[in-house]
Amino acid sequence: MKLDGSDLLGLAERASEAARAAGAHISASRPSDIQHKPGGTSPASRIVTEIDRSAQQIILDVLEPTRARFDLAVLSEEAADDGRRLTADHFWCIDPLDGTLPFAEGTDGFAVSIALLSRDGVPRLGVVFDPIRNRLYRAVYDHGLTVDGRPFTMPSAPRSSLSVFLDRSAREQPGYQSLVDAVADDLGREVAIQTGPGAVINACRVLDNPLACYIKLPKSSEGGGSLWDFAATACMFREAGAVATDIHGAALDLNRPDSTFMNHHGVLFASNSSLAARVRALYRANADAA
Repeated sequence: MKLDGSDLLGLAERASEAARAAGAHISASRPSDIQHKPGGTSPASRIVTEIDRSAQQIILDVLEPTRARFDLAVLSEEAADDGRRLTADHFWCIDPLDGTLPFAEGTDGFAVSIALLSRDGVPRLGVVFDPIRNRLYRAVYDHGLTVDGRPFTMPSAPRSSLSVFLDRSAREQPGYQSLVDAVADDLGREVAIQTGPGAVINACRVLDNPLACYIKLPKSSEGGGSLWDFAATACMFREAGAVATDIHGAALDLNRPDSTFMNHHGVLFASNSSLAARVRALYRANADAA
């Protein structure tokens, strides 16, 4: 079913309602009954709480009327992939609580993320709610990005340092430090490396900075985040005029048929295209030298 701009704006309103409702539930909750699930190689990819599941149900309840009206499939982190995302024209892609690890630790870095994607993996809308800051990001394809209802523009004030956002597990993985060092040398700038938040908040932090990037390198083992970790923010970055690609500069593979993981091509979010090009070139140079 084809969706026009009016349809997408209406669906974005419903997704915003769902994200705020789930965020309010998360804010009023405390992590307990922490469990572990299969898949991935890092602690962050395996931890789950009962709050993840209850937040997911809140979102699904709010979005349910849209599924029948527009024949939408659903892919959500805490539910089995039924494969309909590969045949339906569009599907909801939901992360009810991205950053479960910082949430369980009682620290900043978690968010609710909801996207609508077409079958070819293009994000048509993306909504992120940050419960700590009570901040709602909403992007609709060709309709821009708003933050708390106000049009968003990338910050342009000059900054002497480069902010690099990494998952906390990156410090123990080969390749990251040498790449960051190479980027810093190339730019002639000091680097502030920040770790801790989940993928969604890491991407949002890039949007807060005039010179920043978030990097996830490819790896042979499963992991590297999942479709739902990047779908909403990819739409946000497009509408903000920033960069959200794989590590090679291609569009993110957001409806990968063989897996929901993103380890095969990596991920790069950057505040501008010049920085993204430098990171990609230095990644290639490091890979060739390895």
